[in-house]
Amino acid sequence: MTLFWDRGYEGTSFDDLIGVMGISASSFYNSFASKEALYMEAIEAYARREGAWFTQALESDGGVAAAFRTMLDAAAIAFTRRDAPSGCMIAVAATQCSPAQSRLRQMLIDQRHGAEAIMQARLVDGVRMGELPEDADCAGLAAYFSAVINGMGVQARDGACREKLQHIGSLAASVLQGSARSK
Repeated sequence: MTLFWDRGYEGTSFDDLIGVMGISASSFYNSFASKEALYMEAIEAYARREGAWFTQALESDGGVAAAFRTMLDAAAIAFTRRDAPSGCMIAVAATQCSPAQSRLRQMLIDQRHGAEAIMQARLVDGVRMGELPEDADCAGLAAYFSAVINGMGVQARDGACREKLQHIGSLAASVLQGSARSK
């Protein structure tokens, strides 16, 4: 997973994979069938393990505005960890790839759309709970926050520090402050 996260699908060779795993080519094929199958497993593992902060933040107590602030701050921290490649594996992966890899590209698009749907559901809950106005554009806000999170992942990959990402997140979170109603 870390190798794919750092180098991407096409930037990771078969020799890189068997070398880092310390296995033979035949063991690799017996275990994973193909590089593509292993990559798909790596993306799913990343989403489960490395992306847990995302759903935990959105499920946190304190209202919708606080949940999005927490999510954006958690993104800044996750994307700038010293013990992992920078950025978000899903945000930066396979946005451009060869036509032969269209299945992988679609899988990552689905992952990004799924995250946006989770954000939209949380915003709809905010409307239902009276934390946001009834006419709040939940789909538009979810798309906005998706763009911000993905952009933070790219910024981190480009070397942005945690403080810069936290500032970006703070600015983005302020969008909900104006819309949020006090309880």
